Amino acid sequence: QVQLVESGGGSVQAGESLTLSCTISGDRLKINKINGMGWYRQAPGHRHDLVATITKDGLTDYADSVMGRFTISRDNAQNTMSLQMNNLKPEDTAVYYCAASAQYYNSAFTTPSQFDDWGQGTQVTVSS
Repeated sequence: QVQLVESGGGSVQAGESLTLSCTISGDRLKINKINGMGWYRQAPGHRHDLVATITKDGLTDYADSVMGRFTISRDNAQNTMSLQMNNLKPEDTAVYYCAASAQYYNSAFTTPSQFDDWGQGTQVTVSS
């Protein structure tokens, strides 16, 4: 079992920044097998939407809506992942979830079904 815990959410004004963090703990052998990690978000009435993903080798994928504003990164040695969010917009308001997967694909991770483990989420609220 692995546990993912998000932190860093909060309420900000449009144009401001936030940094989300995801910390992984639990079974060391399973943690070492993690390849893909990602951030998804869910606004009320919406499904889990891709924000950004990153593989162990650093291959990234971003939703068009956050491209150029958000940056995903990870520290494999520290078992952490971050999402730097700049120039936040009211439409970024959602619960943000951290996800992890031990699977390997020929391309970047994109869909929620590719991930095995999820955190509980952290709320991000952006006011206009």
